[in-house]
Amino acid sequence: MLLSLAKEYDLNRTRVRELMKQHLDLQLPSDKAEDSGHEEEGSLSAFYRIERNLRQALKPMYEVLFERLNTHPGGLKFLSDIRADILCLLGDVNIASLRALDSHLKEKLITWLSPANLELHNITWDDPASLLEKIVAYEAVHPISNLIDLKRRLGIGRRCFGYFHPAIPGEPLIFIEVALMKDVAATIQEVLWDNPPISEHEASCAIFYSISSTQPGLSGINLGKFLIKRVVDVVKKDMPNICVFATLSPIPGYRQWMLSKLASSEMTGSAFKEILLRPEEEKALMDASGGSDLGSSGIEVMWNVLTSKNHEWTNSPNLVSALRTPMMRLCARYLMKEKKRGKALDSVANFHLQNGAMIGRLNWMADRSQKGLTQSAGIMVNYIYRLDNIEDSAQAYQNEGHIESSSDFRSYIEDDNGEKAD
Repeated sequence: MLLSLAKEYDLNRTRVRELMKQHLDLQLPSDKAEDSGHEEEGSLSAFYRIERNLRQALKPMYEVLFERLNTHPGGLKFLSDIRADILCLLGDVNIASLRALDSHLKEKLITWLSPANLELHNITWDDPASLLEKIVAYEAVHPISNLIDLKRRLGIGRRCFGYFHPAIPGEPLIFIEVALMKDVAATIQEVLWDNPPISEHEASCAIFYSISSTQPGLSGINLGKFLIKRVVDVVKKDMPNICVFATLSPIPGYRQWMLSKLASSEMTGSAFKEILLRPEEEKALMDASGGSDLGSSGIEVMWNVLTSKNHEWTNSPNLVSALRTPMMRLCARYLMKEKKRGKALDSVANFHLQNGAMIGRLNWMADRSQKGLTQSAGIMVNYIYRLDNIEDSAQAYQNEGHIESSSDFRSYIEDDNGEKAD
């Protein structure tokens, strides 16, 4: 059905070309056509008529279906599910007509889901069980292990906010979890298992530690940007003592990037070999490995450590200590310098930077879970939302790819030249 929709109910290109020819055949009116005689006025009217018809002809036929579905109860959710199916199908059948169908439906969803149409709700333990079950099911960053865990995340010192649409009642489109703390959190363990939490009047920091989108069909529609800004406004209004807004974020692409660098370093000839490890870092790694079978060089040791199935290296204080310096330095390089189309390569970094945040602090062994170690060897990062220049930072990043960062973070970059061997 989707393929038929994309191919057979596209726009009428013959009609579009006819109108384009008519438009090109007209003589361009003068700048003062509206103030001149009837002949010029008639010419201008012809332009407006053809342009109106051209706009109509450029609309694919399936747009009528989308707009009618959107007016029916449950229609918006159904359209979101349809787009999820399109995205799934594109993985197997990546053709131009299907991409156009996806792009058109995405644009319609962006219009229908504008922030003006969304409702912010503070989700609490008193909300219906059906909603709480969805929070547990959709939590994508730090899985909720049981009801006690859920109750803690909705209790004292914690907040959970969701964006809802009237046409999809009882189901958040996206939600964010917030921890109210004295200082910017350095580990996810202290956020999830801080028991008992501090009194809320003692808190000065709001830490965004998880943001989860619930609808696969809304992929690429940045509702999170508007949600974060709304939550900042609400928290600041309700709790004037909160003056710092920051995240404790995962770095999902770092370990894979690191492995590709290590593999490349092993395979590249010495003339072009990138220096990933400094002599003192190499020595520390070799000493920490204690002559074991982890490898005959620092690069080999790092590769074997990062590819170990059960992350046994975290049980060795010597290895944890030896890895810290090179892994943190290279992580800073990854976040700051590795780009894709001029923007940060890491998806989470790109999300927060385009929202106007700055890179704050790298945190070693901040997430010791299986997922955290697999994504980034346990490293997490704080992105800071400075209320006075969020828009300026977002604009600089969007236009120039400029990344704001703290002096603490920049010290890693200044200490890392990414040199090549001679």
